[in-house]
Amino acid sequence: MEVQGDYQRSICAHDLVAKDWRRLAAFYEAVFGCTPIPPERDLTGKWIEAVTGVPSALIRGVHLRLPGYRDEGSTLEIFQYNRLADESKPAVNRPGYAHIAFAVDDVAATRAAVLAAGGGVVREMVSMEIAGKGGITFAYVTDPEGNVIELRQWADQDLQDHPGQGGR
Repeated sequence: MEVQGDYQRSICAHDLVAKDWRRLAAFYEAVFGCTPIPPERDLTGKWIEAVTGVPSALIRGVHLRLPGYRDEGSTLEIFQYNRLADESKPAVNRPGYAHIAFAVDDVAATRAAVLAAGGGVVREMVSMEIAGKGGITFAYVTDPEGNVIELRQWADQDLQDHPGQGGR
């Protein structure tokens, strides 16, 4: 299917709904170097009910600049609703959005930082060769609220040359 129209498209934000938005934001700031974009959000009213479909919604949180992006780049929104829907267990193979991936310069060190900051392990770290692409090391971990994060490092990856790309 081809979408018709002369307009630009880009991803502007990735949204995590948190149980404790301040704690989760602090995790992403400390481990991945995300930076807050003021002001903190405090969203309520008929308009937020209309757009979310959540009666009497009150949303608090913050936008975080993702590492490797300039001021106009994509953000990670960490929001906490006053009323949360029932949750299901995070899994990398559940239909829908599975995880956020960060390109890092050292998977083992970043994995250790995730664990030290209250995150968890989904599976062990793996290194392998991909024909025609090179060596890659990756691991799946979780943030303190159980959201899955992929850590990846290509053997010849230079984060300075490819900010925000995260691989191939």
